[in-house]
Amino acid sequence: MWDGLGWGFLLWLAGYVLGIALFPFVPGWAIGWIIMPIGIVLTILVLLKKVDGPNLTYYMKLAIIWVLIAMVFDYVFLVMLLKPVDGYYKLDVYLYYLLMFILPVAIGFKKVDKMR
Repeated sequence: MWDGLGWGFLLWLAGYVLGIALFPFVPGWAIGWIIMPIGIVLTILVLLKKVDGPNLTYYMKLAIIWVLIAMVFDYVFLVMLLKPVDGYYKLDVYLYYLLMFILPVAIGFKKVDKMR
């Protein structure tokens, strides 16, 4: 349960806090692109060091939970609360959602394959 909800929320929160910190210094369109490499590294580290699922199904469920957390919290705390003037959903956001699915599945595939 922690792997899905706990790490999913903490990874989302890390990006949210970074975005808030960068907002005064970086144009809005660039924030996601600056955060993305940091988020990828953090996500990979969590998946390699902290998550240990028994099978690929576990990692697929994890991926779905992480994407849902990202989508719901983005909508509530960015779209509804901050109401960005130029909108929120752009290529960087869609890529972020895609990576939140692909990374757990890809790393899960590698980890499960090593167990065989």
